[in-house]
Amino acid sequence: MGEDTKLLALADQTLWVTALIAAPVLVAALAVGLMVGIIQAATSVNEQTLTFVPKLVVTALVFVVLGGAMMTLLADFTRDIMAQIANLAA
Repeated sequence: MGEDTKLLALADQTLWVTALIAAPVLVAALAVGLMVGIIQAATSVNEQTLTFVPKLVVTALVFVVLGGAMMTLLADFTRDIMAQIANLAA
């Protein structure tokens, strides 16, 4: 396998890990934003803080619940990527 292929594999792995770490937070914030938006449209209440505070709370909850798993994934990826970079240099 050539160095170009190895570097592309590392870039692909990096994008996947980034997506796996960011997805829970983004999906939760999207779901809350959609629900609050529907409620605002139904009640004609257009308060900006009404969308921000629930998203902030849900994002914090997601980090509390899944933060350990996210950090484990990131730590494993960092160890793996450093080993692969060392192998590329050798």
